[in-house]
Amino acid sequence: MARITTVEVKAVSGETEAIFKEIEGAFGMVPNLFKTYANHLPLLKANWNKVKAVMMEGVLSPKVKQTIAVLVSRDNGCAYCVAAHTGALKAIGISDEEIARIEQDIERADFSAKEKALIGFARKANSAPLRVGDTEFDPLHSAGATDAEIVEALGVMELFTAFNKFLDSLQVDIDF
Repeated sequence: MARITTVEVKAVSGETEAIFKEIEGAFGMVPNLFKTYANHLPLLKANWNKVKAVMMEGVLSPKVKQTIAVLVSRDNGCAYCVAAHTGALKAIGISDEEIARIEQDIERADFSAKEKALIGFARKANSAPLRVGDTEFDPLHSAGATDAEIVEALGVMELFTAFNKFLDSLQVDIDF
């Protein structure tokens, strides 16, 4: 059960209403994540803008970004984000079988060597950032990953690490 109340779509106006309309246009609904952030408009704005920059722009494919979101969230134990972004993988046409491969053994999933390296690096940076050494970059560069792609993958990891902590601390109800 959620520890604080969400701000309902019908109860908003002004800038919050405009942001909710954008979110609904993107997702077909306003997830409880954003309804919770709406308790503090500056955080709602900042996080929605970050989602747009990280998840809707850049060169990494939606499949790679959603996979990082799912696996980092699974590693962090965030059921909300795992549910939301497993659903997002399905929404972009990823089969249940491929999602199972992603979750069970990324090496068997349908990604290029570069994509696997980026996903693995994001997970390592999430779980042990102080143990990311210079040698961690060799497989990335050997696979052809650019600095921009590395930063983008880490941006996805960083976004979801923050969301995981926020959602789990507040026990936000899963709405996916």
